[in-house]
Amino acid sequence: MSVLDKLATALNRRDEVPNQELARRIVRDSNAAAVKELVENLNHQNKAIQSDCIKVLYEIGGSNPDLIARYYKVFAKQLDSKNNRVVWGAMMALDTIALKEPKGVYGMLAKILRVADESGSIIARDHAVGILVKLSTLKPYQRDCLALLIEQLNSCPNNQFPMYVEMSFPLIDADNRKRFQQVMEQRLPKLERESQKKRVAKVLKKLTKK
Repeated sequence: MSVLDKLATALNRRDEVPNQELARRIVRDSNAAAVKELVENLNHQNKAIQSDCIKVLYEIGGSNPDLIARYYKVFAKQLDSKNNRVVWGAMMALDTIALKEPKGVYGMLAKILRVADESGSIIARDHAVGILVKLSTLKPYQRDCLALLIEQLNSCPNNQFPMYVEMSFPLIDADNRKRFQQVMEQRLPKLERESQKKRVAKVLKKLTKK
């Protein structure tokens, strides 16, 4: 039986449970053939099947990134898809494998950040920032990725700013503290919601103890 027969679309389901269950089975069995079939159908003529395939793939990546890491170039190509769900799904997949294929993902950063900005997708931007955070933990990419992360903090929507600040906190050290602190202090008064301000203020307070 084809793996496509187990997707939510094939089962006439509108929920994601079949796709999640399929991902768990593939991870349990380390089923590389199933992963390959899913990847090969990312350009299927049926957009619902495209969407289901990328859903299963990033769910697999979340549990066992090794199973999908070799397809990082395919995921990067899918960032050009006309199916928005495939676009942000591919970004999620790249986020799960950033530490498995750091050199390859780093080489795609310009495209990743462009798509995150142009797509208007909150999910795509969130995972692009997640990629930057992960690559910033690796010395060869740290300097460039931290600079790009600061740019994201400067330009991201207010709604995302507190979360990105929290994601960035583990990366802050004596060498870059001033840059991060400056961005937080500049944007803090401009945040509309009190809850947003409290989250950022909490990180700023932690910085004084770090």
